[in-house]
Amino acid sequence: MSFELDMGCAMARGPRSQLEDFVGCALAPAHQASWGGIAAVADGVSSGGAGLMAAQTTVMTLLSDYHATPATWDTTVALDRILGAQNAWLVDHNRRQQDRPKRAQRADPQLAMTTLTALVLRGQGYTLAHVGDSRAALIRAGEYTPLSQDHTMGGGVFENGLTRAMGMDNALRLDFQEGDLQVGDCFVLTSDGVHGVLKVSQVLALTQEGSAQEVADALVAKAIAAGGRDNASAVVIRIKGLAAATLADVRRQGEMRPIPPRLQAGDTVDGMRVDASVFSNGVHRLYKVWCPRLARHLALKTLHESRASDPEERAMLAHEGWLSGRATERDARGLVKAHEAPPGALAFYILYDWLEGRTLADRLSAGERFEVPDLLEACTQVVRAVGKLHQMGIVHRDIKPDNLHQGTDGHWRVLDLGVALSGQEPKALQALHAGTPSYMNPEQWSDDPQQARPGPHSDLFALGVTLYTWLTGRLPYGEVEPYQVGRYRRDPVAPSRIRPDVPIWLDQIALKAVARDPKQRFETAEEMLLALERGASRPLGPARHTPLLQRDPAAVWKIGLAFSVLFNLLLLYWVLVIGAH
Repeated sequence: MSFELDMGCAMARGPRSQLEDFVGCALAPAHQASWGGIAAVADGVSSGGAGLMAAQTTVMTLLSDYHATPATWDTTVALDRILGAQNAWLVDHNRRQQDRPKRAQRADPQLAMTTLTALVLRGQGYTLAHVGDSRAALIRAGEYTPLSQDHTMGGGVFENGLTRAMGMDNALRLDFQEGDLQVGDCFVLTSDGVHGVLKVSQVLALTQEGSAQEVADALVAKAIAAGGRDNASAVVIRIKGLAAATLADVRRQGEMRPIPPRLQAGDTVDGMRVDASVFSNGVHRLYKVWCPRLARHLALKTLHESRASDPEERAMLAHEGWLSGRATERDARGLVKAHEAPPGALAFYILYDWLEGRTLADRLSAGERFEVPDLLEACTQVVRAVGKLHQMGIVHRDIKPDNLHQGTDGHWRVLDLGVALSGQEPKALQALHAGTPSYMNPEQWSDDPQQARPGPHSDLFALGVTLYTWLTGRLPYGEVEPYQVGRYRRDPVAPSRIRPDVPIWLDQIALKAVARDPKQRFETAEEMLLALERGASRPLGPARHTPLLQRDPAAVWKIGLAFSVLFNLLLLYWVLVIGAH
């Protein structure tokens, strides 16, 4: 379902001599659809007649500048910076009005101040920014929920009794609130000329029927007809369709929602029945759950309760959920399809298809032997899935037999994007030296940050190690401990020497994939896939042996030392034995 909003704006002067309210709403242009929609209500403070100028410039500045902010900015950051700059301009205007020579001043300086309630709808969440006594409310499933709190002295006369407003103080203090969107939600933004006159029951009744524009017009007309003595303004927004969840949405859910307690078979979470607790490693828990909404079993992954208060772990799980959804949004072949939490979910977790079957690690541990044609078909599926990740800018970082799974449907899939990089991962995940040492390319142990940086090349090396292990049951360089670079000082034995039924051309692919020299390896997953598909018809040619000095730069010193020791021993023998005679 695509992002679809029904938006309506209305304002009326009422019995006042002039209109000092201003409202507006805008949707992002097609090429900036991810910015969503924005709406605002401003009520200018009547002090010398400049309230309209303050309200109008604030709303128009916000609506025009918001869609020009960088995509990397959080919505609260974008609103704070735009409104902070506008507030500074209004404050400077007011200061200059007050500093004019007395003879040039009117009885009342033209001070420019305004309230503001602004709402941004983006992805599957909303962000509200508020200052003053205009208001915002959410109507969901027939219930009216206020989203803002008035900044007033409780009915004072000076400046409408406001304690905060745009243009009032050098330091602008905005209230922010964020939450999730649901299809059918209705947001109502009003000036005090509407909510100061109409009861909540009247607002609820008026929002039941008609388009957003018709509801906005009805709210304003009803307030004026009910004897309102102020300008009346309203913005109404209905949510008719949601976009795919953004990373900001998932992060917000991870921050706001509680981690489920330890669950047992028979427990329920957000309407889903727990059928089994599958695994726990002290960081995550995995459950098999039945989802009535989808009429199928799902895998529910959440944090271990001991990590519930760790913001970094929450951020990393949120990133995994967002990344998995993005990777499987259009095509889940080769990957495990991710699902969004049910509407109105109260707990924080991520959902995947439940897959029956076994991992490659389980099957190799059981001593299962794969025939070469079956192995080639399986490896081709895996390489194609990894190539798909790379095309989306995703680096898996932990390709190994434990993360390759064949379902009962016969398809092989790549599991676990928990440590994957996307360019938008949390800093804690960037700093994590993730992966399994025996499957990591030797450059990752380099002291040079550029060489050690993981990328598609590191996934391809891990694929090569996996293919070699798949063929032989052994690791090409043996068990590698962290920073044990010495393990890479010999070339791997050709798989055909361990398993004679492996064709020479497959030998060449496996050895090329795990070559110690990065320049000898495959550059892309597509190149490796092409080599597997061509097979014997167009073999790669024999792999070059890595020169001794390249495998071990210190070898020349070691050889020199060995000759020196041997020479000295011979000299000592000559002096002690032959010289004595």
